[in-house]
Amino acid sequence: MLERGTWLNEPAEWGFEAGGLRVVTDHGTDFWRETHYGFTRDSGHFLGLATAGDFTAELRVQADYRALYDQAGIMLRLDEQHWLKAGIELSDGQAMLGSVLTIGRSDWATGPYAGDPADLRLRLTVAAGVLRLQASADGRRWGLVRLAPFPRAASYVVGPMCCTPERAGLVVRFLDFRLGPPLGRELHDLS
Repeated sequence: MLERGTWLNEPAEWGFEAGGLRVVTDHGTDFWRETHYGFTRDSGHFLGLATAGDFTAELRVQADYRALYDQAGIMLRLDEQHWLKAGIELSDGQAMLGSVLTIGRSDWATGPYAGDPADLRLRLTVAAGVLRLQASADGRRWGLVRLAPFPRAASYVVGPMCCTPERAGLVVRFLDFRLGPPLGRELHDLS
């Protein structure tokens, strides 16, 4: 399915391999808008697929995070001022589970991840103007990471994202990408 995606900031080195997508990040790539740092960056790697309205997307992310702000995960995007990126990000010497929601300006929510950060599954559902972000270590139990309003749209763009603001060379494998209608499950249904 990822073969149908379109790159925003195509990396110099990437390709499809058995079961997924392999990306090696370019130097100085990031997504951020204004908050605290005062700068705007829209240079991260994002392979997006258009949705037919509300959706649920799932993605498995494998990477070896080594430098400050190394990051990989999933992205939801309407435009350069309305997006979410979520996944693992190396911060304060630790691989953290985090998300950045941008509605004009970016916020950043982060915390320790109890599973193996080198192999993470993410699920993102957008329905009726609300985004629901979940994470899983095994693909069976999905804990809530974030619940937030997000602008309603006839179509969204969603897919794998990775960035390395401080270096180049993070190797990321994106596997098991799925995109379909919203799941419609109760908020605390962990399956």
